[in-house]
Amino acid sequence: MSENEIYEIFALKYAERTNRIRAESFIRDDDPMSPHPMDYFVWVIRNENRTIVVDTGYDRDEAGRRRQPIIREPREALALIGVDAESVQTAIITHFHYDHAGSLNHFGAARFHIQEAEMAYATGPCVCPGHLQKSFTADHVCQMVRNVYSGRVEFHDGDAAIAPGITVHKIGGHSRGLQCLRVLTNRGWVVVASDAAHFYENFEKGKPFATVVDIADMVKGFKRLYELADSPAHIVPGHDPLVLQRYPALSNDLQGIVHRLDVAPSA
Repeated sequence: MSENEIYEIFALKYAERTNRIRAESFIRDDDPMSPHPMDYFVWVIRNENRTIVVDTGYDRDEAGRRRQPIIREPREALALIGVDAESVQTAIITHFHYDHAGSLNHFGAARFHIQEAEMAYATGPCVCPGHLQKSFTADHVCQMVRNVYSGRVEFHDGDAAIAPGITVHKIGGHSRGLQCLRVLTNRGWVVVASDAAHFYENFEKGKPFATVVDIADMVKGFKRLYELADSPAHIVPGHDPLVLQRYPALSNDLQGIVHRLDVAPSA
């Protein structure tokens, strides 16, 4: 692969849940009944050569089925920064949970990058009826299988380069084939953790998230995030409302919607 390139990274908020408690976020928390809201993001990585979307979120149909709040569909958030979902050529799916791999049908031209382990996990015995199945939506998984058959999926087994300056890294724990991203920016190597760390508190205090298939892998993954990033301030968790407080908005009118991750955080 050619010499590394520099990218901008944007976090685009499309939904939020304000009625959560800490027991839903952390295993054996000291204050389990305290409120603990969660934001939902998709991400965009771009420079003058390419635009890559990370995760496809969920749409209004899925929000209705799950009685889950939604502010805007991911494709609507993308349009705010001039990205047409139907024209996106490359999309990285960090894992198949409904809030990361929904609305795949809105990305009709995309080639999807996924981990082999995630496809095996989402179609295997772990998701027989029970607790782990609840994070998946069968229609989303079936859509990805159809994409495999139409030649629109590129599988990875562990670490892989997606483009010059963009790599993916398999981190288990939350899901068998979860992957984070490492992206070169003007401030150095930034790690978009996705659900390898939902919140800053997960990796800063070593506290596993409550939805987990392998706790040991999840804790090991926190260490891996530190290894991949240039510093702890270069790790961006996947669902923490603090992201929008620490990173600046792309513009005043996109405050609370689109924020830049390629610049230094305020704290």
